[in-house]
This record gives sequence, structure tokens and C-alpha cells, in this order.
Amino acid sequence: MHRRLVTAAVVLLALPVTVLLAFHRSVPNVAGFGSVLDTAAPLLLLAVPVLILGAVVARTPTAVVAALVPLLVWGMLFGRAWLPKGDPGATQLRVASQNVNAANPDPAATADAVAATDADVVALVEVAEGLREPTAGTMAAHYAHHVRVSTVELWSRYPIVDYAPVDTALGWERALRAVVDTPEGEVAVYAVHLGSARPGVTATRDRSLRALADAVAADRAERLVVLGDLNTAVTDRVIAPLRDLVRDAQADAGRGPGATWPATLPVIRPDQIFYRGLVATASTVVRTPETDHRAVVAGFRFG
Repeated sequence: MHRRLVTAAVVLLALPVTVLLAFHRSVPNVAGFGSVLDTAAPLLLLAVPVLILGAVVARTPTAVVAALVPLLVWGMLFGRAWLPKGDPGATQLRVASQNVNAANPDPAATADAVAATDADVVALVEVAEGLREPTAGTMAAHYAHHVRVSTVELWSRYPIVDYAPVDTALGWERALRAVVDTPEGEVAVYAVHLGSARPGVTATRDRSLRALADAVAADRAERLVVLGDLNTAVTDRVIAPLRDLVRDAQADAGRGPGATWPATLPVIRPDQIFYRGLVATASTVVRTPETDHRAVVAGFRFG
């Protein structure tokens, strides 16, 4: 009787986990719920150890199968992120992005850690007014070129020959597009902080994401990189209009999902590095002090 009850419990838990994994994108995106479910879907893997423990206790074939099916589905959907990948060629351009956090008590320490990644181009977002001076004091020691639009900044070792704000439909400017003149040629770089998203409240983020996708679609640059906090995971259905236009550095050259938030124990990746016209050679996440986001770093070569 005990084993039958445990088997039934394993099956009853495995069934909704498997269904949510397999069909999370079919759930209507009412009040942003589908978007939240898309973002959280990879975390359903956390149910698998519980299921396996139940199967060990039950010691029945039914419980074992029930425990393994969601693991198989998860692997088919998200397992590719853990496979070795990346281009073996030498890195010719390294970029980084960091959400500094408007409440950062020591932005200079955060900036110093980002500069230590040896990135050639760095996007900093959420650099509130009181953080600008200490941040600049650190970054200017490593980067000769700098532009800013509101709370978004771009720092570069190479000349920035042009820049302009990018309208992301927020009612105020929180993104920029710059042209960086690297030794290998010009690259258009977007530094972006999209609208915030909360469970049930995603309309502002969704609107700003569509506006960014429109800007990238209209961009004629041969080489292009999008850096910043997009408040959107790549598993979220609403990112599709942008993802159809660019490649994901973490997917192409990283290992694992590359989660960045919250910094102490990251479970999702709202901080992104997207690109086109280049070849990704590396992608990683770096723990930086005094902020609630980890930094993302990627390397590229010119094809």
C-alpha cells in the first residue's frame, strides 16, 4: 500500500510538470502570465530530484518512468545550452554588460570588476545620477571613449564615431546606439535597458521590446551587437521579434543558461548579448560586487 501511494504521488507531480514543460508556450499570455511561465520553465527541472527520490522510495517501474519523463522533456527543450560550443578562433572584440543597480552603495567597485573582464566595449545600465561620478572615475582609467543617454552608458577602448538615443517607447530615453570604430572595422552597438516586468505586469516591457526590435530591423549596419538588461529571458515568447533578427552569444558560445539575476543565486538571465555579422567565440557570466545583477561578457571575431 505504501509503495502504491508513493507511486501515485510521483505520477501526480510528474504529470503537471511534464505538461507545463512541453506546452508552456501554449498557455495564453493573459496579464503576462504566459511570459512569466516561459521564463520560469527551465526551473521546473528542480522538481526532478524530488520525483527521483519518490521513485527510489516507491521502487516501481511506473514511478521510475514518471520521474524520468519530465527530465527527458527538459533535456530536449533546454539541454542544448549545456553542450560544448563556440568558435575556436581568436577573440578580436570582447564586450560586456552590467546592470549597476540604482541603489548600489559602491558603484566604483562594480565598475572596477567589470573593467577587470578586459572587455573592449562595456555597456552600463541603471547608472543613476548619484552613481555617475564614482563610476566614471573608475571606468575612465580603462576606457578612453564614453557616451551616455540618461541612465545608460557605453564605454569603449576604441573611438565612438557616432551615437544617438534609441526610442524604446518608455516615454523617456533609456537606450542608445553607437558606432564603435574597432581595428577590424565598425560595429554598431546598442546599450539598452528595457522596461521593467513583474508577474502580471509586462505591458511596458513588451512595448519597449517591440520598439527595440523595430530599431534593429531597420538598422543597416553589417555588424551589430545588442547589450543590456532587456528584462526578458530568451525562453520568453515575447522576445521572438528581436531574436529573429540576431543571434544569442550565450546560446552560441556559452555553457549553461548563463543566469545573472539575482546576483547572490541567479536563476534567470535578463541581461543579454545579441549580435549579427560576427562570430561568437566565448560567453560567460561574472560575479561583480555591490549590485543585484551579474555581468555578462562575450567574445567575437570578425568573419
